[in-house]
Amino acid sequence: MRAGRIVAVVVGAVLAVVGLAAVAGGGALMAVHAVARDGAGYYQSPTERVDTPTAALAARLELGADLADEVVPERPVGTLRVRAESVDGSALFVGVAPTRDVDRWLAGTAYERVDQVRYGPFRTETHLVAGDEPAGAPAGQAFWVATATGAGSQELTWPSERGDWTVVLMNADGRTGVAADVSVGAKTGVLLPLGAALAVAGLPLLAAGVVIMLIALKGTAPPDLAADREPAVVPGSYPVRLDGHLDAGLSRWLWLVKWLLVLPHLFVLALLWLAFVPLTIVAGVAILFTARYPRAIFDFNVGVLRWTWRVCYYGYSALATDRYPPFSLASDPAYPADLTVAYPQRLSPGLVLVKWWLLAIPHYIVVALFTGGWAGGWGWQQDQWRVAAGGLVGVLVVVAAVVLLFSGRYPQPIFDFVMGMNRWCYRVFAYAALMRDEYPPFRLDGGGTDPGTAPVASLPGGDGGGGVLVGSAPGGAGR
Repeated sequence: MRAGRIVAVVVGAVLAVVGLAAVAGGGALMAVHAVARDGAGYYQSPTERVDTPTAALAARLELGADLADEVVPERPVGTLRVRAESVDGSALFVGVAPTRDVDRWLAGTAYERVDQVRYGPFRTETHLVAGDEPAGAPAGQAFWVATATGAGSQELTWPSERGDWTVVLMNADGRTGVAADVSVGAKTGVLLPLGAALAVAGLPLLAAGVVIMLIALKGTAPPDLAADREPAVVPGSYPVRLDGHLDAGLSRWLWLVKWLLVLPHLFVLALLWLAFVPLTIVAGVAILFTARYPRAIFDFNVGVLRWTWRVCYYGYSALATDRYPPFSLASDPAYPADLTVAYPQRLSPGLVLVKWWLLAIPHYIVVALFTGGWAGGWGWQQDQWRVAAGGLVGVLVVVAAVVLLFSGRYPQPIFDFVMGMNRWCYRVFAYAALMRDEYPPFRLDGGGTDPGTAPVASLPGGDGGGGVLVGSAPGGAGR
């Protein structure tokens, strides 16, 4: 493909992604409007337990105080509703007031300010404001714009206004130690029209993006029908072929700066993958109705995988060559790394719906072990900690790089094993991208040459003619 066509595909992909996000966001807002309101029309959060050993919990609401009136509506969140009930049955106070008045009143009093509230699971991020003076009974203050106080369940409603506000939860008598079950809701007429507007605006963008991508790809497929026939493959091999030739005389130190050298490629690949995803969705729809993967989209997506593999081979998925990767989607016999996916004559429409998210799960686990993953748990102060785990490919490539640094040689056994893991991963990528229906084998085909690339004399089931050369190895060495 020429550069202009690639740019057009990327532009179309950006429009399609933006349009799809707008449609999805608009649909989500309309769904929330339809199912998430209670009988009074409020969108209400779940009831959660909050507590503090201090005199008050204070949550700040910044409702467009610094923005123009035409940017922020008069009532930014509609009518706010706070429901609270003391855990021990004592009288509670819930109030809303300008932040400056609350800060002035609580100056010198120890209280807890809520910085952020998260759900799923529920947790709050807070910080303590130091002080040693008693707060006193809050109801006697004149600056509250809305309050609810007393024993049992309390409900505060407040027609929101632009400005900087603070919601305060306290014991009615101002004593320290507050514990209550709280939920927050809002009644607003914004969600439905906003959702509809996003959906209406997103549909033309989505359609325009898809059309631009298809027009840019039109005419890039081989003109002869013979190119659409299923190519011959080596019996027992997988139709996704990944090859790599380990270059001799690798630089001892160049791998230290390859992270910088590959940045131009990473920028281009980010744009190409932005096109890869919506094009795969378009291809999936086509497979559902025609049982065929559109050839132009197929060639483009294979090109993206091939470009990615060459950059990874040069970079930190192999470090097996010092030759800079070409900026090209096409196969390059002169480059020591290549990837080929045999074009399928027919694909199962039913598998499109399940293979990429359900059937491939066992392989996703293996790919995560090869390329990296994470483990998580609950840690101090309800904050979640995560431990990043580098994949086996990265670990072995680092070992090979250190050996290369000190000995000038890349260990062949490590190269063979790394190639096998990369080969496994790209087979799964192609399967999940709907390019093939054959389930990837649970097999580590190590070494630089893919089993499907090796020449064979003849294939079973043929017409008895001459030998078939299934593929050629890049660089021609070691084959």
